[in-house]
Amino acid sequence: MAASTVSAPPNPASSLFAAIDMGTNSFKMLIARAYPNGKFFTVEHLKEPVVLGRDTSSDAAPFRFSVNSETRAVEALQGFQRVLKSYKISEARTRCVATAAVREAVNKFEFAERVKEKTGLEVEVLPGEEEARLVYLGMLRFLPIYDKQALGVDIGGGSTEFVIGKQGNVKFRASLKLGHVILTQKFGNSNEEVESMRKYIRSVIEQSGLVENIKKCGFEVAAGSSGTIRAVEEAVSHGYASARDNFEDVKVFGECKREWKLSRGELGGIVERLCGGGEGEKIRKDKFFKRRSEFIVAGAVLLEEIFKALEIEEVEVSGYALAEGVLAEMLMKAYDICDTNDNGRWCSVVQLAARFNNKKRMIAASQCASIAKDIFEDLRRCTELADNQVVGSLDDKDLEYLEAACMLHNIGHFTGKKGFHKQSYLIIMNGDSLRGYSTEEVKLVALLVRHHRKKLPKLDHASFKEFPKELKKKLNFLSAIVRISIALWQHRCMNCPDGEHSYSCEGFKLS
Repeated sequence: MAASTVSAPPNPASSLFAAIDMGTNSFKMLIARAYPNGKFFTVEHLKEPVVLGRDTSSDAAPFRFSVNSETRAVEALQGFQRVLKSYKISEARTRCVATAAVREAVNKFEFAERVKEKTGLEVEVLPGEEEARLVYLGMLRFLPIYDKQALGVDIGGGSTEFVIGKQGNVKFRASLKLGHVILTQKFGNSNEEVESMRKYIRSVIEQSGLVENIKKCGFEVAAGSSGTIRAVEEAVSHGYASARDNFEDVKVFGECKREWKLSRGELGGIVERLCGGGEGEKIRKDKFFKRRSEFIVAGAVLLEEIFKALEIEEVEVSGYALAEGVLAEMLMKAYDICDTNDNGRWCSVVQLAARFNNKKRMIAASQCASIAKDIFEDLRRCTELADNQVVGSLDDKDLEYLEAACMLHNIGHFTGKKGFHKQSYLIIMNGDSLRGYSTEEVKLVALLVRHHRKKLPKLDHASFKEFPKELKKKLNFLSAIVRISIALWQHRCMNCPDGEHSYSCEGFKLS
């Protein structure tokens, strides 16, 4: 029998997009493999602690980049550019945006020209209000807030953005020159200066008219994004406010409290602990917050003052922010997508994966999901398999289960490598994290995760007993795709630009 060939896309980089966020504290680059429906899977997420805002002083006006800052920035962007070239991502699918530090610098145009000359990257300096809008788009990809009147708060190093939106439409946006880096530069990070910092924050908020404008619009739910808010929420989940010193102890199954939410009381406990200790607390703070330790007091105090001013009792914490918003808008333009609503079910999958996985495992899971999607779609397109009972019955729901299983296959790793597939299964089955999924669908995803390694179960396996025979066959078929996808990612086999898939009487072949 002659082989039937299903060619892979002529250039895998054609679906790769990159977003660069030149923040006041750090530069970040997100590379993702995207699809025409707007869904994307992260390929790389790089971060460089450039700290452009370190050039500011307590009374610096006007603000100007130093030679050292420009050098750090250019070196970081040159590193990003090398990665972009290795993935063969075109300029048309790369967007580089700059925020508060560049926005406020009197020599921003000279800086942008130097970046263009040294790296080839075109720097787009975002107005604060535009930054707020893009942050909202990023939040919509992580939190199920599309149908709610949502207030978004994004604390950066040089500014804080506020946005109110519903169903993708922005109703209010504002940017205040309050950020954890510039507040630290102005007041230091000693406990003695905290009260002066609070008075300054209150004064800026009051003079801006922010409270009145937000009360006029109103909001049903509050959401927060970026490093400071995520760091405080993570500190809460790890019991930082308590006397616990060994934070790793919390990483035991059943004790992980991370729910991507932060209450006013929890925030107050963290601030009190950060501001109430001496040298011992500084050591403890440095150990937990690491690079962010220098700015966490200012960031946490600023967040607490925002809670008080806007009468916020709780925020939902987004793992996505500006970079993801920039990427989302690029996809909307590239694929002519009008609807900004991301699937709420998929948001819950991403949240659960991010709850238990570190950045490295998140990228691994995301890439496995991308590979699995490509294999699944190729199998459905293969005409010689059209009469195959299992392949012929595959539909979009099956693809969703497959992608979810790949995203969640390694969440059990946080307890250790041994038996992690079983832990992943238990996490999925014993919680209610997969919103919008029926009980049967949750079990389907959990079983795909459970059987992605070790011996592939037979159709009469105890875990399959409640399913009809046809569904059992489909589960085994999808489990095989999950296994192959993970193996291909581990051996980095999907980076070949000339790969193709073929089918013959001997089976399905990837070459």
